[in-house]
Amino acid sequence: MSLAVDADQRALAESVAAFAHKIAPLSRTREHLADYAEGLMPADLWTALCEQGLHALHLPADYGGDECGLATLAVVVEQLSTALFPGPYLSTVTASALAMAATNAQPLLAAFAAGLSGAVVTGPDLRATRAGAAWVVSGISDPAPGLPGARRIVVRATVDGDSGASLWFWVSAADAAASLQVVSAEAVDLTRSLGHAEFDAYRVEENRVLDGIEPAVATLWMTTLAAAEATGICRWCLDTTVEYVRVREQFGRPIGSFQAVQHKTALMLVRAEVAGAATWDAARAETQPAAQRFLAAASAALTALPAAIDQAVDCVSLLGGIGFTWEHDAHLYWRRAIALVAAAGGADAAARELGERSLVDDRDFSFVTADTLPELRASVGAVLDEVLALPDDEIPAAGWAPARGASRRARLAADGLVAPHYPRPYGLGAGPAEQAVIADEFTRRALAQPELGIGAWVLPTLIEHGDAGQRARFVVDTLLGKVIWCQLFSEPGAGSDLAGLSTAARKVEGGWVITGQKVWNSQAQEADWAICLARTDATAPKHAGLTYFLIPMNATGVEVRPLRQITGIWEFNEVFLDEVYVPDDQVVAQPGDGWRIAVTTLSNERLAMGSTTFGHGSSTLVRRLLESGDHTGTRDDALRVLGRNVALELSVAALNLRNAVTRMNGTVDGNNSSNSVRKVWHAIAQRDASRALVSILGPRAAVGHPQQPYTFDVLGLPAILFGGGTIEIQLDIIARRVLSLPR
Repeated sequence: MSLAVDADQRALAESVAAFAHKIAPLSRTREHLADYAEGLMPADLWTALCEQGLHALHLPADYGGDECGLATLAVVVEQLSTALFPGPYLSTVTASALAMAATNAQPLLAAFAAGLSGAVVTGPDLRATRAGAAWVVSGISDPAPGLPGARRIVVRATVDGDSGASLWFWVSAADAAASLQVVSAEAVDLTRSLGHAEFDAYRVEENRVLDGIEPAVATLWMTTLAAAEATGICRWCLDTTVEYVRVREQFGRPIGSFQAVQHKTALMLVRAEVAGAATWDAARAETQPAAQRFLAAASAALTALPAAIDQAVDCVSLLGGIGFTWEHDAHLYWRRAIALVAAAGGADAAARELGERSLVDDRDFSFVTADTLPELRASVGAVLDEVLALPDDEIPAAGWAPARGASRRARLAADGLVAPHYPRPYGLGAGPAEQAVIADEFTRRALAQPELGIGAWVLPTLIEHGDAGQRARFVVDTLLGKVIWCQLFSEPGAGSDLAGLSTAARKVEGGWVITGQKVWNSQAQEADWAICLARTDATAPKHAGLTYFLIPMNATGVEVRPLRQITGIWEFNEVFLDEVYVPDDQVVAQPGDGWRIAVTTLSNERLAMGSTTFGHGSSTLVRRLLESGDHTGTRDDALRVLGRNVALELSVAALNLRNAVTRMNGTVDGNNSSNSVRKVWHAIAQRDASRALVSILGPRAAVGHPQQPYTFDVLGLPAILFGGGTIEIQLDIIARRVLSLPR
């Protein structure tokens, strides 16, 4: 769950966490709340932090820093936040990062490197006017965390007559006089000082002006460091909640055994992971162009920062009365979350910013460069160039099924490029980096990577569990697009409780005879073959009596009936099996192995690497609505919906990419929560995005398809909410298997 994605960052995170808990336990923090409110800090605490070099990790080496970059500094901020480290650390490293972005901040950088504390002061009322070689600044700033007690203050003021220009400069605490006053305020966050600066024709000499601070750089560092603190709050709230609900008893049982509590706690894990992914994505934008920095920062502001408040509220509610009292530490984290989000600015402004920028720019989720794995690039590129010279003769399917392959697919299959993550000889055994390079080469040539549909789940199962005859019979032909698969698992009485299925198979000479009914079968009307679970031993425990069959869809006794959805479209089917004969060589592994093999099937999916492909409520639909002007409210209303929906898409993509990177680095969390978390969040994100889309339709939402595709988008949402296990089922999995909550 940490922002750390490689071994070095994880070692740093562990070290910082240990340091924070040793030097600043919460009990000690409580003893000094009055001091922190005044901007005072125990000397040994700040000295110890500086001796560890944590204040200067990101600073240039010329100033004793480690030049660690934003991603590593964010790891430190997250760990200190998890420990509720008090005082001006966040405001100081933010101020010094802004100084580092300037071209002429040598004295200021030297001061920060020496361990002086800092703060950042901004606000729309701060105005700067040129006065010869100097500037004159007047106005009252917004409340700024860490300002009272700060030794160096970085200020941003708007240049009069040019609303798009900013003047950055710095002042020293010693400058406080009649023309500059720092006024303390009562802070919501009890562990930090808060105040505002009042400038009255304050004269800024040229040697105090900070030149060259690019807006994209300033926005990215300020937002990402705040988001890193938010992720730390999310982590503490989750850990504290899990620990409490495991032991707190009501009605003679731990409250963590109640499903409502389990689901709420599991959602806290999802929220923490999403906040972390959005923050991590913002941190990696440090080395990307300005447009990418703006996109990533706005996404983090809309995703990670609000998550801290929601997480703290859920923590308090699950702790019950004890969490609401002054004695529990939860209220300190809640207060910090509120103050953090307030200081960062409003979500509406971030949504509008992201909406406006997403009209012209897309977030780049690539994590390999043109120089990554050059030999692989060259070999794959050569094959793809040959493929481009072949006729595009695939036969598209009518529905969701993949296209039936021909000459291009055959060429790709011959070189393992249909499913390069499969082991040889079927694929290339490609890991995350190799998959990314291959995907990049496809993209460079505007070639779509082949889709296998349900076959993408079937083939890994056959490769792992099938016998040599089954692999020879099905794997290559599926890769070639000659065989299309469907899945006959769910039944009317066994959806989420898949092991409760009643379709039965009885043993006969040379094989089995299967009778039963299956439902929600995608692609069954076009499929050649099906994977099917049936009960072969009624006396065994329900998970132990299942067998995994391969059934031809043209077999005698197989009947496919369409299921029309609320949209009126036929995308699913029900399949009736009436005394269907299946020979022994179409049983995968052994009778009774069905559940074990089915788990393999359901867990197999191609590695998703930052794809922003989104179904319901997609930003593409919102853009179309915005361009047409066919919506209620103002353009700004529609832009904010676009921004929020883009943020949801980017958070899904960030989860995918972060999972790929941790796998590549060998730092995947041992609880293997990523699949369930991504499924839950993908469903929630589409649900919320679709609802937001409809919110700006007004009366037009009453018009049906095809004249109005937007409401149709909402009507099709249940397919996402149910498919692959409902949100609630996935939350059950997270609660029990990942968080180990009591049953």
